[in-house]
Amino acid sequence: MHATVVARTGTASYRSALRTPGAAAFFLAAAPARVGVAMAGLGIVWMVHAETGSFGVAGLVTGSFAVAETLVGPQTARLMDRFGQPRVLVPLLCAHAAAIAALVTVALTGAPMVALMAAGLAAGATVPQFGALSAARWSALLRGRAELTPAFALETVSNEIAFLLGPGLAVLTATRWHPAAGTVLAGALVVGAGLVFAALRRTAPAPEATAAPDRTAARGPGTLPSRNFAILLTVSLALGVFFGSTQVSVSAFAGVHHAGAAAGFLYGLMSAASLLAGLAYGRRRPRTPPASQLPLILAFLACASLLPLLAGAPWQLGLALLLPGAGVAPCVIVSSTLVESVVDRSVLTQAFTWTNSASAAGIAVSAAVVGRLVDGPGGTRAGFAVPFLTLTATAALAWAGRDALDAGTTASRQPRSEVDPSDTTGP
Repeated sequence: MHATVVARTGTASYRSALRTPGAAAFFLAAAPARVGVAMAGLGIVWMVHAETGSFGVAGLVTGSFAVAETLVGPQTARLMDRFGQPRVLVPLLCAHAAAIAALVTVALTGAPMVALMAAGLAAGATVPQFGALSAARWSALLRGRAELTPAFALETVSNEIAFLLGPGLAVLTATRWHPAAGTVLAGALVVGAGLVFAALRRTAPAPEATAAPDRTAARGPGTLPSRNFAILLTVSLALGVFFGSTQVSVSAFAGVHHAGAAAGFLYGLMSAASLLAGLAYGRRRPRTPPASQLPLILAFLACASLLPLLAGAPWQLGLALLLPGAGVAPCVIVSSTLVESVVDRSVLTQAFTWTNSASAAGIAVSAAVVGRLVDGPGGTRAGFAVPFLTLTATAALAWAGRDALDAGTTASRQPRSEVDPSDTTGP
């Protein structure tokens, strides 16, 4: 039997990843769409509040958007795995454009709350998960190659930049131009850049019906649930808890110290540290297997999460957030690498979308829980304790499952057979 061995060895860099034919085009096309997705939530809040005068209604509409995005996203990803990204993405984007138009219309015409929530649900249900789509394309192009780690680092950094720029851009356009401008611009970026992304068909993964079976996958073709994937899904959930808890706790801390306006800057310091750490991590070639790196990074994050508990002033909190921020991007990169390794290619878009949804769920739940905690007797210290406890438990889970994860990634590093159909002699 003839086989071609593709190993994760050799020199890898951002440049070599982007020089892969077609890679730079889809990566750059997805960038504006990511910013649009990052703008959506805050854009809706400003628009609905301006028209109704109620943050409660604005929160319900934004929550409807987020819930629909979280629950429906994996289902649309399943269709993309089955029929191909371009075939599903184009009608999805058209539906999203119609949903955004409907949301703006009902908001500006004073429609009742039920109509606003319905439009929010429709907009959230039709927004594509560009991070998952882009990650699936990187995997299709670079599976088994050393450039895949820098590629996932680029993905993480691109998302960090999008969520640094997006909220600020949403507020700027809503306050400078019109309350609905942030929502309109977000929708335009998603739809416009999304159509360009969909037009780049050459780099789209083959649909499930036509893709060749992946004989090295840890599970059979078309399957998703597994112990390995459950561990990685839990890691994404824990990262969401970290983000949601920290956002609320930082805001509360700044308010207690009469520096509410500094909350965004403080959280931005953590995001900046994550961005720089992601760039640095993508340039190195660690000798430790990803399955062993993951619990170590989670343990580092857990320990670093104790630092905000020691802060007594906003400037001290800013410094304390740098170290946990530096652990976020490497954790996301390693987790993405493991998802790509242990999940069958026929369901890879679904897998990346589920991890995004798990993170979003962690943010939503933890924000609600920590909001109550910081209002209680424990104050902000109780809020900052939540990430430590969550990440410690997740690190223990990842450590216990490292052998199973390593077995899955070992299978991925084995020869990816390109079998000659005429060869029936056997091994």
